[in-house]
Amino acid sequence: MGGPPYAPKTWALGGRPSKAVDIPITAVLLLLFIVGAVTHMTILQLNRKRGHKFLFNGVIFGFCMARTTTCVLRIASISRPNNIRLAIAAQIFVAAGVILLWIVNLLWSQRILRSTHPQLGWHMGLSLAFKFLYVLIALTLIIVITATVQSFYTLRPDIRSIDRSLQLYGSTCFAIISFLPIPILILSFALPRKQQRLEKFGYGSHRTKCAVLFVGTILLCLGAAFRAGTSWKTPVPQTQPLPSYFHKACFYIFNFVVEIMVVYMYAAMRADLRFWVPNGAKGPGSYATLGAITTSARETEMGIRQEPSSDSITVCAQEGQDLVNREKGDNGKKERK
Repeated sequence: MGGPPYAPKTWALGGRPSKAVDIPITAVLLLLFIVGAVTHMTILQLNRKRGHKFLFNGVIFGFCMARTTTCVLRIASISRPNNIRLAIAAQIFVAAGVILLWIVNLLWSQRILRSTHPQLGWHMGLSLAFKFLYVLIALTLIIVITATVQSFYTLRPDIRSIDRSLQLYGSTCFAIISFLPIPILILSFALPRKQQRLEKFGYGSHRTKCAVLFVGTILLCLGAAFRAGTSWKTPVPQTQPLPSYFHKACFYIFNFVVEIMVVYMYAAMRADLRFWVPNGAKGPGSYATLGAITTSARETEMGIRQEPSSDSITVCAQEGQDLVNREKGDNGKKERK
């Protein structure tokens, strides 16, 4: 046996990579993530020219680029199966990239809670809780990466046992975090409101916003929960047949396909209009006070960017109105049926 890093002796999700099967599939996924990156960057740049600030498209673009890197590394590691370092890098990128989408969902759920229950949503304690979550995500990611890398560089059973425990903690923690927007949505509907009217933000109905976020959360949570559940199974040596829950289809569906569905859904449903809040929104009442379409006067005065023309704002407003009209049309068809 050579020196470290050492090849794993137990099966992992996806089984043993095959050039004939895995490279074509990964190449298709690579193309889909590139298209997703181009789509969200295009939306971001068009909105920026109109003075419509929505940085989440940039975050999703970053996620797509991270997944593009993941696919490139995976193709490289499959092409060079004896290069364990490439396999380690690919495995780390597979685990780390989706965190960006979880954070996006958490922030959008916070906006919905602030819309339905402003006093609770803007409470300092809740804001600190969200910040704690983001710190926890970062620290857990560091722990998982460290344990993953170390597990390839040691043969000591006690160290490997500790690494596995840390990885189990990480996968379980991430599964819970990916699920959190759903109880936040339930809380926003279940708690009695002190005021009857919602503090509306963005375009489109409140129910559609919640539905988009709910579906996106379910898809990402499905992937995280499957990875966590299979990681808790007793490790199976590679001398035994590959367990069915580690099949290649499971690897690609629960790691990449669900993520691609979310990326494209957020673009198609125009999340940049639905989840937009005005610049300077801070505290209860700020969503309603600042209105649906505003520009940051402070940025204009400081010369950070030029004030957008009225035509640009009109275009953005028209797109939002189109969303509203489509929703009304769909509701009308349902009522006639």
